[in-house]
Amino acid sequence: MSNPKTLIEFFEKEKPLVPSSPTSGNEEILSTVSYCTFVFTFTDPSESPAQRDSKRLQLSRLIAMLKSSKKPVHEKVVGPLVSMIKANLFRPLPPPTNPSAISEFLDEEDPISIFSPLWSHLQIVYEILLRLVNSTDSKILRNYMDHSFLLNLLSLFQSEDPRERESLKNVYHKIYSKFVCDRSAMRKSMTDVLLNYVFETEKHSGIADLLEIWGTIVNGFTVPLKEEHKLFLMRVLIPLHKTKGMQVYHRQLAYCISQFVQKEPMLGGVVVRGILRYWPVTNCQKEILLIGELEDLVENLDPDQYRKLALPICTQITKCINSWNSQVAERALYVWNNEQFYKMATTGTVEVLPVIVEGVEKNLKLHWSKSVRQLTESVKVVVEDIDPDLYAKAQMDMKVKESEAHQKDIKRKKTWERIELAASKNQFVNPQRYICVSN
Repeated sequence: MSNPKTLIEFFEKEKPLVPSSPTSGNEEILSTVSYCTFVFTFTDPSESPAQRDSKRLQLSRLIAMLKSSKKPVHEKVVGPLVSMIKANLFRPLPPPTNPSAISEFLDEEDPISIFSPLWSHLQIVYEILLRLVNSTDSKILRNYMDHSFLLNLLSLFQSEDPRERESLKNVYHKIYSKFVCDRSAMRKSMTDVLLNYVFETEKHSGIADLLEIWGTIVNGFTVPLKEEHKLFLMRVLIPLHKTKGMQVYHRQLAYCISQFVQKEPMLGGVVVRGILRYWPVTNCQKEILLIGELEDLVENLDPDQYRKLALPICTQITKCINSWNSQVAERALYVWNNEQFYKMATTGTVEVLPVIVEGVEKNLKLHWSKSVRQLTESVKVVVEDIDPDLYAKAQMDMKVKESEAHQKDIKRKKTWERIELAASKNQFVNPQRYICVSN
């Protein structure tokens, strides 16, 4: 702030809200834009709070002038306006407060630490940008909002301030809708961000927001789906299930994937196998989310795929039923209330039922939770009704397996006893010789 006196003069200068003529109106806007190009850091102690407030008032005056005008923004104003927006928005972002960038326990975060002090200015700048995009012809805008501008805008999704990401999401989606010729490039840029997150850093604050934009994009895809869109599903969306921070964006991810399966149900098999491949081992909260996603997918599957997918899906659900975490076990047991899941399970009865019977009987005997055992009793009634004879046979087979396993265990113990006895006799016959070393 080399010349604070001059800044005070132009920040506190009174300006009429409504111009008296188009020419004077444009001059008024250009004058205000030049004032707003100066950027405050909100961290420099030499910055005057009064000057910050004056800039906020100038930004408010600018958005008021843009909204009050019934005509589109004049082309000679667009350039300086975009330059002002770039000066305010495109800035180095502070390093993430959380080393992992996305916490698995968001409720424990201090929300104050992720709110930007710049927001009092940024909020109005985003409003100005959205107004400009809405009211200006795309051909004019594309002269000033080039590929570099869009990449810089995309990089701002790394901001930890959720208010900024929400405004950014609205602006970026509006630009995507309006810049038809740039849609492919914008999709590629967003894909690169997601791939870098999945396979490189697992650090990004805006994955949920980007997936929300992708949800509306996928919703607009025409059928049959293009090959590039299917590759996006297989190479980007499905691997997003494997990250540690999946809980943060799972709702948006599940919506994107459900849109693909609704448009082409045959993709359900690819999705199900992908989710099973990335199934968590120790993260119970992720398991609960994925059980729900599997249940939703079953409702959209092509019935022709039921027989192929019944065994892998039911095997995984049965493993979850046997989970020592009662929340996971209960969520898996509730899946049996789903009519489509029941239909799928009955299509492969001969292969599926023995797996389910083993899981059900194991729960009834061994699970520590009373509520889980009660729910398992209800599921047993449902499963037994599918084929009582097959259920009884599966029980008998399970008992035979248990008996064989018990016999093997006894045999193994006896073998070890003989080995230990032989080892002790050998030690008695050939005692170890110790050499005493005197001090």
